Amino acid sequence: MNVKLAYGKQGLPLRLPDEWNATVVEPRYITGLPDPFEAIRQELRQHHFDETVHKLGDALVAADHEGLKVGVIFSDITRPTPNHIIVPVVLDELARIGVPRHSVTLFNALGTHRPNTEAELRLMLGDAIVDHYRIVQNDAFESATQVYVGTSRRGHEIWLNRELVQCDLKILTGFIEPHFFAGFSGGGKAVMPGMAGLRTVLRNHNAEMIGHPNATWGVTQGNPIWEEAREAAWMVNQTAKLASTFKVASEVTSLYLLNVTLNKDKQITGVFAGDLDEAHARGCAFVRDTAMQPVQHAYDVVITTNSGYPLDLNLYQTVKGMCAASQVVKPAGAIVVASACSEGIPDHGLYGRMLREASNPRELLDRINVPGFLEQDQWEIQIQAQIQLKADVHLFSDGLNDEQITSALLKPCHDIITTVSKLREQMGPGATVCVLPEGPQTIPYVAPA
Repeated sequence: MNVKLAYGKQGLPLRLPDEWNATVVEPRYITGLPDPFEAIRQELRQHHFDETVHKLGDALVAADHEGLKVGVIFSDITRPTPNHIIVPVVLDELARIGVPRHSVTLFNALGTHRPNTEAELRLMLGDAIVDHYRIVQNDAFESATQVYVGTSRRGHEIWLNRELVQCDLKILTGFIEPHFFAGFSGGGKAVMPGMAGLRTVLRNHNAEMIGHPNATWGVTQGNPIWEEAREAAWMVNQTAKLASTFKVASEVTSLYLLNVTLNKDKQITGVFAGDLDEAHARGCAFVRDTAMQPVQHAYDVVITTNSGYPLDLNLYQTVKGMCAASQVVKPAGAIVVASACSEGIPDHGLYGRMLREASNPRELLDRINVPGFLEQDQWEIQIQAQIQLKADVHLFSDGLNDEQITSALLKPCHDIITTVSKLREQMGPGATVCVLPEGPQTIPYVAPA
């Protein structure tokens, strides 16, 4: 059987031996939209984009507020969001309805990730946009750039980028995919963690939140991480001036969502715009229908990926691929991950250092679960450790050497076929194999008998 794994920019072809009788699990393929630019344009117009801008503009005039300030949030380089398609259409539509260029600021939703380089911004957005629009990259580590907007129902202070909060209209863009602890990406995640301060991200991603049984693939309602992200987004729905001026402030929204879905070729398959909750729910339903794939039983060995470039830029992101495989691997089984990791581990936050300092996954979990422990990247470490307590994890990567892989408590894999063949020999006759070519773009689950 021939299988092509999503790996780096080119993919990784494999020839699976027939005697493995491997099960391949991947999302149902949806053909890309023939004209994604027009599809986005029509979705905006059909879901009250003009009306939202005009109502807000009229309300600001009535409140003697200076001209409409618009903030457009876009995903960073670690996400395959087609910003080069989405952002130009949004800017064209704003211009069409009379919003001047100087009134628009673009916000790069970095969360706690590194700033993107100018070259990366030009690749993501195009030269014309970088040259003619102001771009603000979120700095979660600089408290002076943040403002307190409220406390969540879970008692966490929400600190967001000050300039974004000061915008009258916030347009949240992004793409929806299965997410290993937020249920699905997209939606309110553009605001938090995308434009949040470190103190807010740490509390949203703390050990208790990550350890909640509903903080998992495909779950939104009842998922504390998703619910708090949504809550944070709604906190900036109304500017302070509007909220204090209008008794019917709820009729004037300053929040607008534009999310897309993608196939394995990174083509846009669906567009979902409008009200934050309604549009995101439509998008999640679309992804759930294509990504959730049942299997009849768990497997001894699961081969997975991290969905290729740019999602497999580093080992930190690759935990998502491991987590997808862990849904259908047997206890004491093995996971083999193919991830390019062209940017290494990396060493931001505690992720790389904590892995190097620990001797085993249990030690990692014990440290994270100490009351009061709160550090950047602990969430990724917590999930990785939980996976490794269930199954061994082998990593195939051109971007990491054996020493780096073993320092991350993983087992080096130099050839996937050879590694899996040896694992099957150790496990005995009938050892079963499952392959997730697109990694976390698939939500595999063992269906009830």
